[in-house]
Amino acid sequence: MAQKTAPDSTRRSERSRRAIYDAALALVGEVGYAKLTIEAIAARAGVGKQTIYRWWTSKGAVLLDAFLDLGEQASRAASENAGKAENETEIPNSGDLEADLKYVLRATVDEFNDAKYDAPYRALAAEGLLNPELGAEFVEKLLEPQLQLYVKRVEQAREAGHVVPDVDPRIALELWASPLAQRWLMRSGPLTHDYADKLVEYALYGITPRPFSAS
Repeated sequence: MAQKTAPDSTRRSERSRRAIYDAALALVGEVGYAKLTIEAIAARAGVGKQTIYRWWTSKGAVLLDAFLDLGEQASRAASENAGKAENETEIPNSGDLEADLKYVLRATVDEFNDAKYDAPYRALAAEGLLNPELGAEFVEKLLEPQLQLYVKRVEQAREAGHVVPDVDPRIALELWASPLAQRWLMRSGPLTHDYADKLVEYALYGITPRPFSAS
């Protein structure tokens, strides 16, 4: 008689985790964060709520991990499509800082306008203001790694002499990243590629008249 193989608990746990992620992301888009509950996530995922509480302390923690996983999947897909190694996600360095920043900000606009990202991102941003612990984790795991990509690109531009030598990369990146985030969060205006382009141009060249230079 053939011996039965014991169930693979690791694989089962991964299936459950994936189902929980999918459920949390779907539900926050359907009912909003205020009405999102651990019980609803568990029911949609087909798991017991104790399974969720074994891994997470709150619905915010579940949603944060689900959103981080969504971002990792998108990064892996982008890397594979570009023929890069996994997790090799950086701002391009073509030697043209303006073009590189416009490329990335346009992609950010597309992401903000995608319902798949919009609802969970808004929920996490809002909950992070009310929950300092979740807010700190949101900054550490999600926001800061993205900002560091800009820091690195500005540092590369500084080394190449494309920006002033004493530029502070953290302040510089806020000139385009912060207005974009503010317009998205407050819905104070449309998020378009043209808007993203203008942010880059204003950040790099200012709003005063440029000296005439003969070509």
